[in-house]
Amino acid sequence: MPLRILYLHQHFSTPDGATATRAYNHARALAEAGHAVTLACGRYDGAATGLSGPFRQGSRRGAVAGFEVVEFDLPYGNAQSLARRSLVFLRYAAAASRLALGQGWDLLIASSTPPTVAIPALLARRLRGTPFLFEIRDPWPELPAALSRPGARPGAGQGGGGVPGPVLAAIGRLVDAACRRASAVIALTEGMARTALARGTDPDRLRVLPQGADVSLFGPDARPWRPDGVGAGEMVAVYAGAHGRANGLGVLLDAASRLRATGIRITLVGDGVEKPALMARAAAEDLPVTFLDPMPKRRLAGLLAGADVGLLCLAPVPEFAEWTAPNKLAECLAAGLPVVANVPGRAQRLLAEGGCGLTVPPGDADGLAAALLAMADDPARRRIMGQAARRLAERHFDSRQIAARLVATVEAVAGHAGTDARALVP
Repeated sequence: MPLRILYLHQHFSTPDGATATRAYNHARALAEAGHAVTLACGRYDGAATGLSGPFRQGSRRGAVAGFEVVEFDLPYGNAQSLARRSLVFLRYAAAASRLALGQGWDLLIASSTPPTVAIPALLARRLRGTPFLFEIRDPWPELPAALSRPGARPGAGQGGGGVPGPVLAAIGRLVDAACRRASAVIALTEGMARTALARGTDPDRLRVLPQGADVSLFGPDARPWRPDGVGAGEMVAVYAGAHGRANGLGVLLDAASRLRATGIRITLVGDGVEKPALMARAAAEDLPVTFLDPMPKRRLAGLLAGADVGLLCLAPVPEFAEWTAPNKLAECLAAGLPVVANVPGRAQRLLAEGGCGLTVPPGDADGLAAALLAMADDPARRRIMGQAARRLAERHFDSRQIAARLVATVEAVAGHAGTDARALVP
């Protein structure tokens, strides 16, 4: 019997947008499994919801990839002030609560960030007895608390620092309630899973489903292209993601200053509060750096197919080591690119154990430059690492396989599969 599922994800996008598509993949998989899925979202900068009609009474809706999308007229972007973003979070929670309580759902999926997405799920659980899954994509309040520490560099792209202490405490109580009352808790990394356990999640109800990539889109069938002005003999290293303070992209420009006349070009794709300053510096210093606007996933797949190296960069915040799951890493691996990263912990282990990249200490511009030079000097090594990267993506980061595990978890939680949930998903 089909389940009636309400999927709450404020920052939803289809592959036509320039942001993550995890919720799209999961909602589509649930619909393909025969369930009736409604996904409720807001208007996120860089996203493409698949809807184009006018908003009426604050929302619009329509069918996308076999499921229904309800888009609230709530614009959101990382460049907004903390107060403005907080207001949008609360307005989304209120609109989603009305939707959650207004119909008879068999199950809710609440995907955080923002953590306020747990409010409608908890209300539906309390007032209607509706079970829910709570997904942790960023650990709140742990991550913003770390970014708010003296010496940390807060950034909107990773949850944002500067959040007042009383607000963090209130968020902590909200997340505690979600972790304890959810029928299942899903974390993207083992580090995030440990934060859920610390907040009261029963280990039997905890699942780790990593960030994934569309291995059919990012792969050998992608049509390669290179940016205008890039020389035929240049080695192109691509970073595709947010340009916020938490991403620490200044170190890539520091590395580029050491790579003049080496035939290595760094390409930065995306947007964020730091981009104007980065572009101004690159122009003033005549650095071998190219900037591109955010682009749809299919276009990005072609750029990665035409590149030589993928880049993973974050600011030197220790908590990033285990508490982040950048989709850009999974996409570079799926594209068969060797990766140069400055992120220790989980990413470093993946690249080392998979034999598909090099990692340097956070903030180490000399190390980044040296790693890129080593890649440029050894095309055969790049090719071997790229092949290993693709194998790793196919084994562990195929978004279709991850979505199938989400479907199994949902069906088990709802009693749909008639088996114990803990037996379905490792």
